[in-house]
Amino acid sequence: MNAAVRAVVRMGIYVKAKVYFVYEGYQGMVDGGDNIVEVSWESVSSILQVGGTVIGSARCKSFRTREGRLQAAHNLVQRGITNLCVIGGDGSLTGANLFREEWSGLLEELAQTGKIDEEAVKKYAYLNIVGMVGSIDNDFCGTDMTIGTDSALHRIIEVVDAIMTTAQSHQRTFVLEVMGRHCGYLALVSALACGADWVFIPEYPPEEGWEDSMCVKLSENRARKKRLNIIIVAEGAIDCHNKPITSEKVKDLVVQRLGFDTRVTILGHVQRGGTPSAFDRILASRMGVEAVLALLEATPATPACVVSLSGNQAVRLPLMECVQMTQEVQKAMDEGRFVEAVRLRGRSFENNLNTYKLLSHKKPDAELPKTNFNVAVLNVGAPAAGMNAAVRAAVRVGITEGHKMFAVIDGFEGFARGKIKEISWGDVGGWTGQGGSILGTKRTLPAKYLEKIADQMRTNNINALMVIGGFEAYESCLQLHEARSRFEEFCVPICVLPATISNNVPGTDFSIGADTALNAIVETCDRIKQSASGTKRRVFIIETMGGYCGYLANMGALAAGADAAYIFEEQFDIRELQANVEHLTEKMKTSIQRGLVLRNENCNENYTTDFIYQLYSEEGKGVFDCRKNVLGHMQQGGAPSPFDRNFGTKMSAKAVQWISKKLKETYRKEEGKVFANTDDSVCLLGIRRRNLVFQPVAELKNETDFVHRIPKEQWWLKLRPLMKILAKYKTSYDVSDSGQLEHVAMHSPKEAETGAI
Repeated sequence: MNAAVRAVVRMGIYVKAKVYFVYEGYQGMVDGGDNIVEVSWESVSSILQVGGTVIGSARCKSFRTREGRLQAAHNLVQRGITNLCVIGGDGSLTGANLFREEWSGLLEELAQTGKIDEEAVKKYAYLNIVGMVGSIDNDFCGTDMTIGTDSALHRIIEVVDAIMTTAQSHQRTFVLEVMGRHCGYLALVSALACGADWVFIPEYPPEEGWEDSMCVKLSENRARKKRLNIIIVAEGAIDCHNKPITSEKVKDLVVQRLGFDTRVTILGHVQRGGTPSAFDRILASRMGVEAVLALLEATPATPACVVSLSGNQAVRLPLMECVQMTQEVQKAMDEGRFVEAVRLRGRSFENNLNTYKLLSHKKPDAELPKTNFNVAVLNVGAPAAGMNAAVRAAVRVGITEGHKMFAVIDGFEGFARGKIKEISWGDVGGWTGQGGSILGTKRTLPAKYLEKIADQMRTNNINALMVIGGFEAYESCLQLHEARSRFEEFCVPICVLPATISNNVPGTDFSIGADTALNAIVETCDRIKQSASGTKRRVFIIETMGGYCGYLANMGALAAGADAAYIFEEQFDIRELQANVEHLTEKMKTSIQRGLVLRNENCNENYTTDFIYQLYSEEGKGVFDCRKNVLGHMQQGGAPSPFDRNFGTKMSAKAVQWISKKLKETYRKEEGKVFANTDDSVCLLGIRRRNLVFQPVAELKNETDFVHRIPKEQWWLKLRPLMKILAKYKTSYDVSDSGQLEHVAMHSPKEAETGAI
């Protein structure tokens, strides 16, 4: 929430508005006085990395009464405030809407009792409201992610990872209770992200006799030498008769029926605390700026709206439509219409549920289809967190679809040497939380081994390839595509899944691993800022990875609240460096006496990190001193973030389903083999704005700058001015991409298959 507060304040000041804090939520608005205070640029300094909210929040009984709202209106009019930005859940937003509807009536009443004059009634005739949804449950319809959800997932996954090591050692079963009274999002996604054995959520109660099937599954897992079982329970979990399923009940069941050593952990309010994740900070900063723009454009005729994210696109939705749909979900659940409830939750929720169902329960071999197709999976390029989650999902979905799955060790180099083996369902258990690449990965491209790779494909009868990796993976598949005329073995469906911390693969807005790297950068920047604010008057220059792609430097700067980010995509010269030094000199005169500058490793061959460090040191003499820090390979390591685990898992499941479809289409019965030689049989799966798209690599060629290994156009460059505005630079902000008011769309079940992550 603090990142949103900071963005609203600074964007407000940037557009020359007066900005006020209302402390303690609606209670502060009703009480007035010192609770409503005008704020300055510096008021929101150093709050980006703080959890909770610096302006406080409170449940307020008096605002629910007309008298309370009358008092609140009086307090606002006295200060000339007619634009409200409300950050909260559906309760807060519904209250805000009611307040807006009553506004003119409240002012008339104030005028009748002589508290304000007629002039004020005319001058402040309309109240504009924009909402941002801050809720860890992600229970608000119309938005893919609410502010705070990703950070709550971080807390849950940290706990699960810690518990897994102890459960592994003691052969224990753990029942984890997570928050979510009416919404199972946290439970579902954390189950997906840690490969839990069973999950209980309010929207999808287990079928009759679930006790038996759960116990059978747990004992089967033990028999397969799995040393731990994890069961996740949402606090609002119910059975199909709407009776609660508690974590204690689940524990007692496991102990009585199976005699397993079982423990319950209730996470409670841990999930609301801690430092916000990089994703949440960027989301909240984008939303905050969008909210100010929406307020500026609001007219008496436009409905109160919420700013939200759909896929990777900022959108504005009518507040009451979202609230009504959110209430519809609850109604459907109360009436036992659970399929409907899941559908109302939206594409992303439905996708999560379907993927979880696919991956968690292995059907008995007798029930699996047999396709006689062999599919190979390999990693190419530098390691990225989330690769293993993608491999696990590919193997399991492939087996469910009836294919034989093969793992290739050490990329194309290993492929040429015949390092290839069949991989089973159980082999990939527990892989989701592992960083790096378990299969091993190499940057080697296939061009120099084409003949040997073709031999291996023939020997092992490989009918399709799934290549998970970065720019090299994309280039490799281009090479295989171009070699099809010489080697018929490559005439099979091939799918590239982008996984690289640099996020430099054409055809996708995000790649697996970038979120984890961003969190590593932001965490380090937070610590460095802390050290700098202790010593005062200190500027840190931090070098990030990314090759020629400035994604990590730019987004890291946005999430860490840096003063500047030097990137290759936006050329800079000595004048700009000079301006940045002057900017920091001015900053040192204020109460914020520290600076943070990020530099992408390849942004300029002459203005190296050392050069910039020396320039700043010389120019800043007597005003500030300088330190430098090269983050290096720590950005490639670490356990994958919840986003990367989830993203890798879902993308991979989609990719294998596409491969299955292509295999069916390209199988030639009379010859008894697969023959795919069209462009659209070598595709890259990416997320673009709101949708998942399979794009032929041959078509992506025109979108690629091969010399610098980056896409020619990159969406995140549009967020560049955002970082500058929040760091107090004068710049122009392109509003053409800001959200237009849309309606909450009910999607059809068909759409869920193609739709968003």
